[in-house]
Amino acid sequence: MKDAIVIIPTYNEIENIEAIIHAVFSCSDMFHILVVDDNSPDGTAKKVIELQDIYKDKLFLLQRQEKTGLGTAYIAGFKWSLKENYEYVFEMDADFSHNPNDLIKLYNACHNNQADVAIGSRYVKGVNVVNWPMSRILLSYFASKYVRFVTGMKIHDTTAGFVCYKRDVLETIDLNNIKFVGYAFQIEMKFKAHLKKFNIVEVPVIFTDRAKGKSKMSGGIISEAIFGVINMKIKSLFKR
Repeated sequence: MKDAIVIIPTYNEIENIEAIIHAVFSCSDMFHILVVDDNSPDGTAKKVIELQDIYKDKLFLLQRQEKTGLGTAYIAGFKWSLKENYEYVFEMDADFSHNPNDLIKLYNACHNNQADVAIGSRYVKGVNVVNWPMSRILLSYFASKYVRFVTGMKIHDTTAGFVCYKRDVLETIDLNNIKFVGYAFQIEMKFKAHLKKFNIVEVPVIFTDRAKGKSKMSGGIISEAIFGVINMKIKSLFKR
């Protein structure tokens, strides 16, 4: 059984990808990386291929033909990681909004402290967000409060995208039945783990807004999260 793999989904992240790969590998030898690239026209995948000569058998690339959403990128990465027998599977952004040094904290929460899912949480201890405009902080914070209220999950940062899953969680959740493709995917994965009674813990981290590249946030993504959560909750009640 292999140990830990960090999945980094990318679309036009040429300004960040080399630095984030070096940073992850420099923080610990235990981590491997899988970049899931959605046919970035800026050459992101080409840069990853170049770096594979440096990080043989540690850096992997999954190339997709088109941009079909964050959720589908992670699902593809999850399936690849399970097939390759990794025990701990991480989600992490390419843009340094998630500090690579915090990977160890999430790993320890699962490996040493019996968590099944460890969330790098912005809101478990106040609001730990740097360089976001106040409007976005409020939107994110109250979105998590809204999801917490609707779903009944005791999670402060329900939309967090910095997460460690034990393989048992990913094997138990029906990955083919995950419906959301945008940031609501993060909510759905946590909710499915919650319904399966897995032990979910939040690890406080500081979230820093990207310095390079463009955010992928859009109105459609926000709408999916707001209205999709209610539908997701209703469906879960009928299935019980």
